[in-house]
Order: sequence, then structure tokens, then C-alpha cells
Amino acid sequence: MTRIFSGIRPTGDIHLGNYLGAIRNWVSMQYEMDENLFCIVDLHALTTLEDVKGLAENTRIVAAAYLASGIDLNKSTIFVQSHVPTHTELAWIFSCITPMGWLNRMTQFKEKAGKHRENACLGLYAYPVLMAADMLIYKATHVPVGEDQKQHVEITRDIAGLFNRQFDREVFPYPEPIIRGAGMRVMSLRDGTSKMSKSDLSEYSRIHMMDDADTLALKVRKAKTDTQALPAEVKDLEVRPEAANLINIYACLSDQSAAQVCETFAGKDFSSFKKELTELLMAKILPIGQEMHRLLKDKGELDQILNRGAVHARTLAESHMKEIREAMGLLAPQGL
Repeated sequence: MTRIFSGIRPTGDIHLGNYLGAIRNWVSMQYEMDENLFCIVDLHALTTLEDVKGLAENTRIVAAAYLASGIDLNKSTIFVQSHVPTHTELAWIFSCITPMGWLNRMTQFKEKAGKHRENACLGLYAYPVLMAADMLIYKATHVPVGEDQKQHVEITRDIAGLFNRQFDREVFPYPEPIIRGAGMRVMSLRDGTSKMSKSDLSEYSRIHMMDDADTLALKVRKAKTDTQALPAEVKDLEVRPEAANLINIYACLSDQSAAQVCETFAGKDFSSFKKELTELLMAKILPIGQEMHRLLKDKGELDQILNRGAVHARTLAESHMKEIREAMGLLAPQGL
């Protein structure tokens, strides 16, 4: 049986990078797998206290983005991480077998903690263990990720193998990372060398999925470019990060390769290219944002969808947790 697990942190409005790098791919993948679990990983948001403000509303925004983008509830389950307590139970078990050396090699902790590593919280350091629990509590076989998240799937595979060997039982599969689409790393509109991020101080660095038409057009017009015409070949973009980013976005939205986009727009200036990109965003992104606004007007219905998803996820997770406890020799509760 093939089973996908993936999720997004509810740390603010969903932006174009989230959509092109993750959600858009999930929409197509959901018809290729036997089961699909798309989580809103709110516990991971707790690693940075500034992300806690508005967490409940941000969770609903992510749920609305999933649905508006085309996640089909007949094929997929949407739920909130904290609604399934077995995530944290398994994370503690994994934290008792995972070597510190493995976590010391995780590059994202070093990047996020920066120079203040001594003041970073334990959760930020140990969150790859929780991520492993997120995937393995459902025995996920495939995990859609960006290139920068591949290391987390690798440590998850290591933890799965360690557990299986430690308790001499093949409890966990070895999930395969799925890296699909040129848009897996959508960059800032103000700096083509930095990933598009909600934490960037400039609102003009990113396109929010709920931006209105005027805001979309303005952000594209203000997007940083260079003075050269668009190139005919992709190799010429290697030293032009802002140009590469806009071409990459256009390619993803139009289901083309960057090479095809270069061939189409070769020799044209950015002014005319940006007009075409704006029209494409209006056709592809604006309707999703409008549907998100509509869904968010009925928070009760969104909450019911998440509750139904949690019931299914808890049932599946608890059935696996029973097997995990048994493999470890933990005393099973009686009558509960």
C-alpha cells in the first residue's frame, strides 16, 4: 500500500512558494497513491514563539488553502497535528533511541539558530525527531518535500531502520522522498538568492495566495530584475537569479520547462514578460485566493472537516502505536 504524508506549518498566510513547492504537487499526487494524509503541523510552529500568535486562525488558513487548491476529501485526509496525540508519544520514543550525533548534522538547525545556538529551544533542535514521528506513525511510504527538506526524510529512514533493528521487527517502512517540479524552491521577489518566506520583512518579497488582483499586479511590477533582455537558453540564467526566479515561476504556473519559457520570451524585455506573468497569476492564483476567502467565512465547516480528518488519522495512528508499544514490550493498558 502506498501512503503519502506531508504538511505545512501554520505560521501565517500561505504564499506562492508554499503552493508551487508543495500543495500544487499534492493535488496531482493524491490520485497516484492509495492513501493521502495532509497535515497542518501546528506543533512545529511552537519552536518559534512569534509563530504562536494567531495559530488557530493560521491553521484554518492552511486548511482553506489545501481545499481551495484542489485537495479532494474523497481521496485525501486533512487534519491538524496536535489533534493526534500519538505524534508526540512516538517522538519521545524516537528521542530515546536517536543518537545526538545525527541531530548535530542537521543543517536547518544551524541555519535557524544562527549565532544564538545556545539560546535555541530544545524543540528547534529536536524537531527532526518529531518530523520522523509525523511520517512514521502512519507508516508513510512517500513524502513530498523540497530539496532543502530531503535531509529530514533521510534521518527519518535512519530512525526507522534503527528502531527495526533495535527491536528486531520490521515495524516501519523506509519512506521515499518525492521531489517534483521546478518550483520546489521559489525565491524571493526582492532577492533571487533567498527562498520566498513569510519571515521576510518586505511584503513585496512574496505573493500571498489571498492577495487581490491589484496587489498581485503591483508585486510583479516591483519584482527585482536586471537590465538585460530575457535569454534564449536556461544556462544564461545561472548568473541572473532574479530573472531565473520569475522564469521559474512562469514555467511552473504554465506547466512548461524553463527552457520552453526562455524560447518563447527570448530577447523580450522584462516589462512585457511581467505583463504575461501577471495575467498567468490572475488566471491560476487569484481564483484559489478567492475560494480561500469564501471558505474562511464558514469557520465551523472548516473545523468540522479538520475534526473528521483527525478521527481518521487518530484511528490509523493508534493502530500503529499499538504495534509499536508491543514491539518495545510496553505494558498494554487494560480496559481503555
